[in-house]
Amino acid sequence: MESLRDKSVVVTGAGDGIGAALARRFAAAGARVAVNDLDAAKAAAVAEEVGGLAVPGDARDVVPDALAALGGTVDVYCANAGVPAPGTEAADEEVWTGAWEVNVMAHVRAARALLPSWLERGEGRFVSTVSAAGLLTMVGAAPYSVTKHGAYAFAEWLSLTYRHRGVSVHAVCPQGVRTDMLTAAGSAGELVLAPTAIEPEDVADALFAGMAEDRFLILPHPEAAVFYERRAAAPDEWLTSMNHIQQKWEATRLP
Repeated sequence: MESLRDKSVVVTGAGDGIGAALARRFAAAGARVAVNDLDAAKAAAVAEEVGGLAVPGDARDVVPDALAALGGTVDVYCANAGVPAPGTEAADEEVWTGAWEVNVMAHVRAARALLPSWLERGEGRFVSTVSAAGLLTMVGAAPYSVTKHGAYAFAEWLSLTYRHRGVSVHAVCPQGVRTDMLTAAGSAGELVLAPTAIEPEDVADALFAGMAEDRFLILPHPEAAVFYERRAAAPDEWLTSMNHIQQKWEATRLP
């Protein structure tokens, strides 16, 4: 991996959690970091901590402001912002739309804005914080699971399409991480994710190890690879095992 010193990095959803951990890690490596968050105060606090630049606002269309803050160049873009979006197929249209906009289309818009210059220069790095839900699924969270599958598919497509032209893509797929998003997952998160939850800094460590090896798929929880293999090799068995978890979760919610 090339040196990150003086590279321009954007991290969305960086006011806390995984995003803040990524901002700290990139800054420690010598990068100039644009810290984006919908919460302007949180963005400013992390930016001050890491010696970066606060770029508050909606992650769905942050690239123009980030480019302006960084002097017109972005070398690494971390599409980290996401919404948890619990619910079933019956979730409101607004929930589905919001999840789609932030978890997928924000990535698409960022790539659309950045790829022309990356392809011209022959280098660029796109980091997508997907979640293991994008490889597997998550009980009790249809909008989240579906849109995270979309985020993974888009990252995969970017990689296969542009890797020979100097663009590196990484899909970061942790399971439980001790953040506000884990809390927002409620009882399903407590059952499925909390027992093996890791710290945001562990996710940053996994990303940097994966970047050093130029790996596409970054698994902060290595056991996710085993689950992914089982899902592909024996889908009915895997779905049955997941249905058992669904039933266990439903039982915890009975009055």
